[in-house]
Amino acid sequence: MIQYGHQYIDDNDIQAVIDVLKSDFLTQGPAVSRFENKIREITGARYCVAVSNATAGLHIAVAALNLSENSEGITSPNTFLASANCLVYNNLIPVFADINPDTYNIEPDEIEKKITSNTEVIIPVHFAGLACDMGRIKNIADDHNIKVIEDAAHAIGSRYADGTPVGNCTYSDMTVFSFHPVKTITTGEGGAITTNDESLYKRLLELRSHGMTKDTELLTQNPGPWYYEMHSLGFNYRMTDIQAALGYSQLLKLQQFRERRQSIVNRYNKAFDGIPYVKLPYRTFEQVSCFHLYVLQIDFEKLGTVRKEFMKKLTDKGIGTQVHYIPVHTQPYYKTHYGYKIGDYPIAERYYQKALSLPLYPAMSDDDVQKVIDAVKELVQQ
Repeated sequence: MIQYGHQYIDDNDIQAVIDVLKSDFLTQGPAVSRFENKIREITGARYCVAVSNATAGLHIAVAALNLSENSEGITSPNTFLASANCLVYNNLIPVFADINPDTYNIEPDEIEKKITSNTEVIIPVHFAGLACDMGRIKNIADDHNIKVIEDAAHAIGSRYADGTPVGNCTYSDMTVFSFHPVKTITTGEGGAITTNDESLYKRLLELRSHGMTKDTELLTQNPGPWYYEMHSLGFNYRMTDIQAALGYSQLLKLQQFRERRQSIVNRYNKAFDGIPYVKLPYRTFEQVSCFHLYVLQIDFEKLGTVRKEFMKKLTDKGIGTQVHYIPVHTQPYYKTHYGYKIGDYPIAERYYQKALSLPLYPAMSDDDVQKVIDAVKELVQQ
């Protein structure tokens, strides 16, 4: 089975993990700092805090801002649940802004429409690896004195329209990455937050580890080297050295991964271009995307089929596919607790009805790619 996403692990990755297993530290050791420093080097951000997963990262990123309870946060409906759930975890009200029909990213004009006097944070999501229009989003946020947290779970290795790396926090207060196995690089589970703000950095470190500190400058007393204090209600969101060692080894292959993903995307685009009832992903030659996902828009109705049957036929041919994403506002929890309903965000809903993610990961062979192309073309050209 060719899955829609899969990790790429080589002997160097395995050796990196073995080295940690033979070392003195399995957690809270030097591998985490090394990994964080590598992310700082790649993104250009001043600070980095590694965490147990990207959801944890989003949770404490919002918490670090100390926003008003029951204030509002705006994010995209075309995303994984965590982008909105992190607002709920912090007692904020989740508000959605519809997406751009071409990029599938949150649309800045729609963000402006949703801003109220109660809006305190915007969480744009770099869908499939393509960075949002962060220049416009930052201008909007600055005009209204609103904080910005980038959800870059899909976008390690991507670049903004100005050519600089996603995660440098030029346009935001913080950026959150994911290292789940289907993402561009993996730590098994894991995430990271970058920021240029020292006070946010210190707050994130505290929240990551139970809200406690051993920083002598912050302690109210200091009876000895064993002493620590809990200054806030934090969490156990630490990354292990095992994960960090794998992540560091993976980061050394980031350019290789990006080039392989782009190569597969180019082959897909060439094969599917011009086929009736099939729309290719947004393409831009000026902006680098690390392409976490390859999403076709397929008009299943005009093809005389339904998505479920289309996917089953591909599965029967040994090809796994997925749908990214079910619009968050249509989830029962959000409908029950916040009154959202189908029809609230029509562009995201229309996108969802036609979306299908094809296999895309560096471990795919050229034969795998051709197998996917042949199978999809056979089904859409019947």
